[in-house]
Amino acid sequence: MSYTLTIESFDSVISSWDKLRHCLKWGSVFVLPAWLKVWWEAFGGEAELHLRTLRQGKQAIGFAPLQVTKETASFIGSADVCDYLDFAITPGREKDFFKVLLDDLREKGISKLDLRPLRYDSTALTQLVSIAQNQGYEVLCHPEDVSLELDLPPTWNEYLAILKNKQRHEVRRKLRRLWEAGSAEHRCVEIGREVEDYLDIFLQLFSLSRDEKASFMNPKMESFFRSLAKAMAEIGLLRMGILQVDKVPAAMTMGFDYNGSHYLYNSAYDPQFNHLSVGLLCKILCLKESIEKGRKKWNFLKGGEPYKYQLGGQEVPLYSCQIIIT
Repeated sequence: MSYTLTIESFDSVISSWDKLRHCLKWGSVFVLPAWLKVWWEAFGGEAELHLRTLRQGKQAIGFAPLQVTKETASFIGSADVCDYLDFAITPGREKDFFKVLLDDLREKGISKLDLRPLRYDSTALTQLVSIAQNQGYEVLCHPEDVSLELDLPPTWNEYLAILKNKQRHEVRRKLRRLWEAGSAEHRCVEIGREVEDYLDIFLQLFSLSRDEKASFMNPKMESFFRSLAKAMAEIGLLRMGILQVDKVPAAMTMGFDYNGSHYLYNSAYDPQFNHLSVGLLCKILCLKESIEKGRKKWNFLKGGEPYKYQLGGQEVPLYSCQIIIT
């Protein structure tokens, strides 16, 4: 078979998005070209962009979103803002794609492929690792973190039924206390032109949060969040939840609806409403809205915070993987 590995820019990939999104499997929101472009513009630094598409004739087989620093290639993205990463490949064509990619990297003088974070079911772990080993390359893979996710049942009552008795009682009690506290209103909004207005409120709440959250949102990170929100809104994926108490914004969630799943990306709340558990309840009410909208999965994303387990989240192992190409 004859293949062509073409050099891409973000603009060329995005302009071909209507075709590529149907023929390649984009495993999560974090590997979409629009997301990666925002990350690159914010954090790319001195690395060299290394975007490659493998084609057979006019048919795209796979897409490699890589960056190169010295002799090491890695995914575009970083673990602090991209929960897991992967290649985008036509299902069933993984072997063809990875064999050509590894040969090309070696010919370009790249000695190591450093991939992280990876889901246990990523194509990098399920396909690339064995292909690299069969070609005689050294492969080192290690557990790195966990993400949590939940398969959503069809109804809210069925969701409550899967919780432990104590947690189910706590969810109902906290919700009842919220509704009895005053005029409380929650809504999840698919953001469009009003994205800046919602982001202003979200970032203001973020600045009121505990010290580590406030320090995380430095000026560079704030710029990234604003650009990311705008880019995701433009392709119809951004969804923000807002909980108001007596018409005052008390808590917000920032998430993305993609491929039947909701990704809970970040959240913020006003500590003056701590007594009403607004941070937790804003997440719970957004989860409830996802069930009502027919979403199939809720992604709590990376990190083992206790509330994720209490709300039914199940662990998804994340790994790092280094392939020594010699």
